[in-house]
Amino acid sequence: MDATMLLAAFILGFLVKQIGLPPLLGFLAAGFALHGLGVEGGPMLQRVADTGIMLLLFSIGLKVRVKNLLAAEIWAVATLHMLASVVLIGAFITLLSYTAITAFSEINWQTALLLSFALSFSSTVFTVKVLEERGEMGAKHGRIAIGILILQDFFAVLFLTLSSGKLPSPWSICLFLLPLLKRPILLLIRRSGHGELQILLGFLIPFAAATLFEVFGVKPDLGALLIGMLLADDEKADELAKTIMGFKDLLLVGFFLTIGLSGMPTLSSLGAALLITCVIPIKVILFYLFLTRFKLRARTALFSSLNLATYSEFGLIVGALASKNNWISTEWLIVFALSISVSFIFASPLNSSAHVLYQRFRFLLKYFESKERLPDDRIVSIQGIDAAVFGMGRTGTAAYEVLRERYGKHVVGVDHDQEQVSLHKDHGRIVFQGDAIDYDFWERFEIEEGGVKVLLLAMPSYTANLYASERIKQKYANVTVASVVAFDDQIAGLKKAGADLVYNINSEAGKGFANHVCEKMENPAVHEDGSYM
Repeated sequence: MDATMLLAAFILGFLVKQIGLPPLLGFLAAGFALHGLGVEGGPMLQRVADTGIMLLLFSIGLKVRVKNLLAAEIWAVATLHMLASVVLIGAFITLLSYTAITAFSEINWQTALLLSFALSFSSTVFTVKVLEERGEMGAKHGRIAIGILILQDFFAVLFLTLSSGKLPSPWSICLFLLPLLKRPILLLIRRSGHGELQILLGFLIPFAAATLFEVFGVKPDLGALLIGMLLADDEKADELAKTIMGFKDLLLVGFFLTIGLSGMPTLSSLGAALLITCVIPIKVILFYLFLTRFKLRARTALFSSLNLATYSEFGLIVGALASKNNWISTEWLIVFALSISVSFIFASPLNSSAHVLYQRFRFLLKYFESKERLPDDRIVSIQGIDAAVFGMGRTGTAAYEVLRERYGKHVVGVDHDQEQVSLHKDHGRIVFQGDAIDYDFWERFEIEEGGVKVLLLAMPSYTANLYASERIKQKYANVTVASVVAFDDQIAGLKKAGADLVYNINSEAGKGFANHVCEKMENPAVHEDGSYM
């Protein structure tokens, strides 16, 4: 990417962010604008985009446990949704082929099924970006959406392998020995420390896996995903994912630019893209119906469905393949690029207002719930407590330990990540699975009058802390609410929402460190944990 592309991406991304939409929509707009000015992407930009996708898949793999993909609400929903989408979207495209619309005039039913297969997929890039920005990668709905996306990626790899007519090398069976590399890789990660060597390793591991898969005739992106999944259950996985996050986000700018630079839209291609986008509500409804049939609550099913309310960049790959084989005209490449862009524009406000939509239509949405619930999707009711900590990450865990010393077992923790909850329980902490931005959770969150002394909000998402403050004060005006923030300009918003005490976690860490040092110097007999010799 040259300076012109970076400047255009920043300006339009910045402007889009000011109106409450994700910057990635600005990056797409920058691509179209640059194409209109005669700027071409070139192989360098494509390599940047490919690297961004590879790091994205690797980071997704680092957050996914294989056992989660075996849950029926993931593998069954992904399969059933793909089959239903192919039939319904294929029928819609076939009907359009009988109209006078140019883009659909040469479509037969076989090609309609091919196009509908491509349109049945959802964008991995968009979903992950939205979940990361909202701090919901570990939430129930986030894990389900990611699991479905991973299975869709497997379906995509299988299709590309079969349609290319090239079978993987017979030696590809050696890839089943990949788990043998887990121990050496983890040893290498630990010995690399936490600095620049770890960053380099964060690039080298997915590149090496992708190259290995490519040598054996398998799609290289699959290698980056699988090597991440192989390392996911280790404690270093989260640290490695955070190490490459900034680089991944920067390189993904190139991906969004390449979509915009793929062609200048015409009225005909724009009209075709808008018609195709009309099918997205059907995708969302299908996801919702299938997810609720597999015992998920209405809220979880709705949020997962909205996370998947897009078309996938995989459509561009199918379009290129179909165009190369003369199944469709080259105009469809632009149609696919536009439909992906429009779907992003459609899905962004939906995801931003997901909580509002659920609150407004929750009675209607609950009508489709099944009577039985999955164990980790039940609403938690907690009573008889003196203090509660929402968000059991590093900050929340430290706060929990301090409160437990003061209040004993009358302290509980709440976190939306079931795996984190299980880990805390293994360490003897009283922690419940619950989502502080879940409207139903607060409907069932009951505390005795005058019982609770303080509620601490230590969630990484400012939006989550803001929403929780509002809900707590609506129900329990006399309860003291304390919250953390990462930036000083967020303090006013939280206090307006009802938080009584707000602390910048970065400055408080420095104060705590200095206080510990001074206490140790003034009284050398005190251990670092606060106990005496």
